[in-house]
Amino acid sequence: GGKQRLGSISKMGERTIRRLLIIGGSSMVRRACRHGAPAGSWLERMLARKPRMLVTVALANKMARMAWALLTKKEDYRAPAAVAA
Repeated sequence: GGKQRLGSISKMGERTIRRLLIIGGSSMVRRACRHGAPAGSWLERMLARKPRMLVTVALANKMARMAWALLTKKEDYRAPAAVAA
C-alpha cells in the first residue's frame, strides 16, 4: 500500500465536467496569450515552452486536481499569495 496516485483527466470520467474544465482552461490560455500572463507564473512558463493546446489540457488537469482537493478536504479556495521578485 502507498499513496494514492491521481492520473490525468481520463475519457472514462464524466464528459461534461471534463468538457467544462477544457473550456475554462482554453479561455484562460487565450486570455494569457492576448493580454499576457502574470510574470513568473506557471502559465507563463508553460506557454513559453509548450504548445497552446497542451498547456490548455495541463491547466484543465491542474484545475481538476485543485477541485478534487477542495472537495475531499472540505476547505474553501485560497488564492496563492503573490511572490515578490
